Amino acid sequence: MKLSELARELPQAELFGDAQVRGLCTDSRVAGEGDLFFCFRGTRADAHAFASEAVGRGAAAIVCEQKLPLVCAQLVVRDGREAMARLAAAFFGHPERAMKMIGVTGTNGKSTTAAMTANILNEAEIPAGVIGTLGAAYANVRVPPSLTTPDPVCLFSLLRDMKNAGMRAVVMEVSAHALALKKEAPIFYDVAVFTNLTRDHLDFFGDMRRYADAKRGLFAPDRCAFAVLNADDAFSKELAGENAAHIFYGLETPADAFAVIESDTLRGCKAVLNLQDELCEATIGLTGRHNLSNALAAACAARRLGAGTAAIVRGLEKTRVDGRLEWVANVHGGDVFVDFAHTPDGLEKSLTALREHCTGRLIVLFGCGGNRDAGKRGKMGEIAARCADAAVITSDNPRYEDPYAIISAIEAGFRSVSAEYVAIEEREKAIRYALGQLSEGDVLLIAGKGGEKYQEIMGIKYDYDDKDVIRNLVGKS
Repeated sequence: MKLSELARELPQAELFGDAQVRGLCTDSRVAGEGDLFFCFRGTRADAHAFASEAVGRGAAAIVCEQKLPLVCAQLVVRDGREAMARLAAAFFGHPERAMKMIGVTGTNGKSTTAAMTANILNEAEIPAGVIGTLGAAYANVRVPPSLTTPDPVCLFSLLRDMKNAGMRAVVMEVSAHALALKKEAPIFYDVAVFTNLTRDHLDFFGDMRRYADAKRGLFAPDRCAFAVLNADDAFSKELAGENAAHIFYGLETPADAFAVIESDTLRGCKAVLNLQDELCEATIGLTGRHNLSNALAAACAARRLGAGTAAIVRGLEKTRVDGRLEWVANVHGGDVFVDFAHTPDGLEKSLTALREHCTGRLIVLFGCGGNRDAGKRGKMGEIAARCADAAVITSDNPRYEDPYAIISAIEAGFRSVSAEYVAIEEREKAIRYALGQLSEGDVLLIAGKGGEKYQEIMGIKYDYDDKDVIRNLVGKS
């Protein structure tokens, strides 16, 4: 494809020269013959500094925010990030236009809601792929996770593959980062789903208003045709004003779609879903009222695209989500769960859900990630102290920070409420200790990592899985 053909996507851009584009590249170290190299000012580095290396390795052209003194075709744009998304979509043939697109955003619940929605659509014989924190899945293909919303070159390449595999719909987690960085800018969503807005990522956004405004962008009239909004979250009222076509779902607040719980256990619940006066009885094999809320969101989104109640029931019943309040083992009569909960709200919801079914002690093991929103550490400590009977504070992806400094910040919040905790820096040792504390009727929540398969320390991702550690320890006991 010619650069001049791609440039039609950006009418305000300036084109200097032309070249045949064979591939797209964002890393100068792996640039190849005929590649189009993207330059933009990032949060850590300015890619313009690496353009000459990319050209030296064979790149035929560059997209840049300022004309560079290089002998190659150049497309000068105002916003390099947005240009990358729009040009990537065009290069891969705009696959997003050939499928129904469902975007799911919110602080918590995105992965579960996306999985439920995709399962319902597939049960309705609307072949659907899913993209998110747990990776991507479509047909019989599984793609390992990278980011919640992949970078544009990977994203639109993946969407092309999904289209070619016969997918008619894609359910995609859309993170606030992706929206702020315009990773998926060309996509118009047939349905946009909002789960909730609570504290997270303030290391990047600075304050809750900027974080909220990033998510708001998904619900603008030029970004989505229909919105599915959580009536139990106050921010939904603002989002409803962004999009005239919408539906509210909720458990605590009057809504278009709601549920009546018939039975509720440690392993899930049975409920009657009322979807705008269309009723169906469904079994949700996931613990907690928040997962029933996610089920309502998924049902509303899939129903908008034509799924009937029978498909909704089947899709919800078959949904199991890796590391999302997932039962793993019974140790000394106590049940052990792992969960991705890594925010104050997520931790509180998971502990509250487990408390309802705990006849003994509720114990929580958790930490906080390094080089991320430090302000939530004390809050999570305070929540753990208030909601659990005992806690083990440990390490969770410390990245470039001192794990003990992170633990100390959590301890400060915990001690404001209780002294019933121990701190063990090494996560595997912490899990061994926590398992040893269990007895009949107890429940242990191991939070923060969920389905993650690594532990990130000083820039290195080591193989690590909470569930593998638990099963290994249980097998040795």
